Amino acid sequence: MYRLSEFFCQVLGVHMPEDWKLLCVESDAEKTFMTNQMQDSLDCYTFTLVCQGWVTIVYNGKEMTLNRNDLYTYTPGFLVTIVSASEDYHSVCLMAEEDLTLETPVVRNIIRAAYFPFVEMQEPKLTLSEDNAEKLCRRMKDIIECQQSDHLFRDDLLRLLYAAFLLDLLNIQEHSIARHHISERSEELFLGFIRLLPLHFAEHHDIPFYANQLSITPIYLSRIVKQITGRTVVEYINQMLLMEASWLLLTTRLTINQIADRLHFSSHASFIRFFTRMKSITPKQYRMRK
Repeated sequence: MYRLSEFFCQVLGVHMPEDWKLLCVESDAEKTFMTNQMQDSLDCYTFTLVCQGWVTIVYNGKEMTLNRNDLYTYTPGFLVTIVSASEDYHSVCLMAEEDLTLETPVVRNIIRAAYFPFVEMQEPKLTLSEDNAEKLCRRMKDIIECQQSDHLFRDDLLRLLYAAFLLDLLNIQEHSIARHHISERSEELFLGFIRLLPLHFAEHHDIPFYANQLSITPIYLSRIVKQITGRTVVEYINQMLLMEASWLLLTTRLTINQIADRLHFSSHASFIRFFTRMKSITPKQYRMRK
C-alpha cells in the first residue's frame, strides 16, 4: 500500500521526508479530485474536516455528501471515490500511517476515533457544531504549523499534537453521538480485530485465525463484526488484500505469480479470479493503466 511520502510525490508532486508518518494539509477541489488516483491503496487513517463548500463521495458503494463542519474519516480497507465538489470547497486533512497507529501509546484512541462514527451510525462522518469544528480545525492547523517549523523535537511534538486532536475528537464524539446498545465487550473485540487485520491479512485469509487470536469462536467474531458495521469479516480481509494487490501491481515489478504468492493465494488462477471479481478488471489490465 502507498505510504504518505509516495502518495504526495506521485499524486500531488510534493516531496516530503520518507520517514514522516503523520501529515496535515489544506485541500481544495482540484487537490481532492487528484486523490482518486490512489485512495483505494493509501495505508493511512485520514480525518477530513470540511471548512467550506461541499464534496460528494462514493464510500464503499454508498454515495454521501459532506458539507461544512462535517468530519469524514477514511480507514484503510474502504473504497472511496470523489464524485463532485463545489468550486469553493476547502478542507483540512490529517493523515497518519497505519504503522504509526499501531505503535503509538494512544493506539486505542486512534482506532476508536476512526471507527466510532461508523460503529454508531453506520457511516464514516460526524456533523460538528460550529464550536467543535473550530476547535478541531485549530488542532489540525497547529499540526501544520509544527510540520513547517524547525523545532528540535518536531516529531515528538507532532505525536503529542495528534494525540490531543484524537482526545478532543473522542470527547466530541462521546457528547454528540447517542450511543447504541453495543456492549463494551463487543466493541473491544471489534477493535481487537481491526488492530490484528493489517498485521496478518496477507498471510491469513481465514476467520478462525483472527477468532483464535481474540480467544473467541469464528461464529462469534462474525456476528460482532456484522452487528457493528454491517460488513463481514471476509469483506474486511478481502478489501485489505485488494488494496495491497493494487499497490504491488502499480509500484513493483513483481510478476502476477509472485504477487499471488506474497499474498498467500492458493494459486495464480485464484488470485486472478479474486482481483477480477473485486475490481472488474484483470491484474494485467490494471497494471497496464499506469
